[in-house]
Amino acid sequence: MLTVAALGAGAVASGCASDARNGAGGAHGQPPQLAPPAQALHEYAQRVRANHTARAAAARYWGLSQVPLAAPPPPAVKPRLKTRKGFGVRGHAQLPPVFTTVPTERKVVFLTVDDGAEKDPAFLRMMSDLRIPYTAFLSNYLIKTNYGYFKQMQDRGTALNNHTLNHRYMPDLSYKAQRREICGMQNVIEKRYGKRPELFRPPYGNYDRDTLRAAKSCGIKAVPLWASEGFADRMAWREWDRDLHPGDIILTHFRGSDDWDGSMTDMVRTVMKTVTGRGYAVARLEDYL
Repeated sequence: MLTVAALGAGAVASGCASDARNGAGGAHGQPPQLAPPAQALHEYAQRVRANHTARAAAARYWGLSQVPLAAPPPPAVKPRLKTRKGFGVRGHAQLPPVFTTVPTERKVVFLTVDDGAEKDPAFLRMMSDLRIPYTAFLSNYLIKTNYGYFKQMQDRGTALNNHTLNHRYMPDLSYKAQRREICGMQNVIEKRYGKRPELFRPPYGNYDRDTLRAAKSCGIKAVPLWASEGFADRMAWREWDRDLHPGDIILTHFRGSDDWDGSMTDMVRTVMKTVTGRGYAVARLEDYL
């Protein structure tokens, strides 16, 4: 808010000089003309205020007690990804990194949604209204009943990534079977949505060396897991301190009342109560990878 205020003040200060040149009220009662740099700052401040006003109205509509914080601009230099200690496999240096947190000092976290079972239109509207970014990891056996739902998601700016064809427990499968699961899903997403993903999340978060070898051979660059998980009525924590940390990845699922004590919109309220209440913004994962 200090930045916006400073920008606004700068625009007003520059505008005063312009007013002196053009007359206090501008020609024929029109708003005073600002010098180009001041005008750009003034327009930026107006956009920021308008965005905040829209998010505040959406927060009230969707039953959030706090307005979600806006994420900062993407970093100019992407963080270097490393496999989390204890998550590596033999020869991991040549394989996609596996991590639960993205290296950053910013107070941002990343929301990811898995599988594709529930296809709730209200979830799409809520996330668009609140302007909350998220990343989807999809399994074909669940999304094939309504590919169009996820096309709507993609059209609203969400990246669609790989969660295998059939959500099998990967370490039980041979290398060839694992490769069929991963490369097969790459093909589905490319055919249906026009782009082969670079991110892969193994079902249940379980993998072995063959999983990562197969993923790399299918074009996967990174394997984001998660540091915490959101449900309709609670958060579940992987870390000992049961808290958020800069760059943490939050997992949730496409689930509804058949599986949860609530809906996907309830899940968003639960997650955002924790995220916003602890001073974090939700950023777009792909902007940091």
